Amino acid sequence: MARKNEISHRGKIIEITPDFTTVQIIVSSACSACHAKGLCGMSEDEEKVIMVPTDPYTVYQVGDEVQVLTKISMGLKAVWISYVIPLLILMILILSLSSVIGNEVVVGLVSVAGVALYYLSIWLLRDRLADEFVFYIKEQQLN
Repeated sequence: MARKNEISHRGKIIEITPDFTTVQIIVSSACSACHAKGLCGMSEDEEKVIMVPTDPYTVYQVGDEVQVLTKISMGLKAVWISYVIPLLILMILILSLSSVIGNEVVVGLVSVAGVALYYLSIWLLRDRLADEFVFYIKEQQLN
């Protein structure tokens, strides 16, 4: 069971190398717990693969059920980087340029280009960001 300051997902180990352990997790939407999800067609279970640094002091096998954990602060940081900062950039550019430039199309294109440049810089810094976002594995607790 994850502590209050952790985000936890159940997963299955699909590959183990000396450097990384690859874990497949199933991310479920809020609809997945609904009794009518089969009739509705709105449920969105999505499989994701996460590469976690291999801990040499633990013994896991391919197929083991595990918990993949990260700190809540990492999740909040990801939300800021991916959603909040680009929204602020977009709003600042739209509001400041609309008073200077009269053409709304140009303001819109420049604002979208500003957000695109932000995402390009995030993509260029992806290796540095990957070092900051650390996941770790804990054995699945049996109920």
